Amino acid sequence: MKSLKIAAIVIILAIAGVLAVAAMQPDRFSVRRAASIKAPPEKIFPLISDFSRWGAWSPYEKKDPAMKRSFSGPAAGAGAVYAWEGNQDVGQGRMEITDSAAPSRVSLKLDFVKPFEAHNQVDFTLQPTGEATTVTWAMQGPMPFISKVICLFVDMDRMVGQDFEAGLASLKSIAER
Repeated sequence: MKSLKIAAIVIILAIAGVLAVAAMQPDRFSVRRAASIKAPPEKIFPLISDFSRWGAWSPYEKKDPAMKRSFSGPAAGAGAVYAWEGNQDVGQGRMEITDSAAPSRVSLKLDFVKPFEAHNQVDFTLQPTGEATTVTWAMQGPMPFISKVICLFVDMDRMVGQDFEAGLASLKSIAER
């Protein structure tokens, strides 16, 4: 009986410790990756500002080729909307281009519904550097308490960052043709 009480106390202290460490985590997160693409921004920009062209390079499109997609608003640029519903790898959500400054920036409002609710900001910036363009894909947003707890065990920067790296590599392959 005594060892059972000790085990219960250890478990309670461990849980309290995890919750205390989670509470000290930042209230916002940020994931950012960049790639150098040997193409002018004018060639890359349309691939980002037109959601119908994301199928060719977005890593999330490859995770569930059978997902349901819908497009609304203008074909490209500010006001363009892309919604999806897919498997557990892509979930369900909606993106809307909130700002578009050709050929240097595309900003999106990204709203996830499943597997969890989240509201994030995504920015693509295209910076000419000699004969290449540095394309940066960044996402930031609030970090609710449950996300802070999860991120103690799952490295979100690495997980999402790998997707961004794969997407930028595909974007590079297409733009450099």
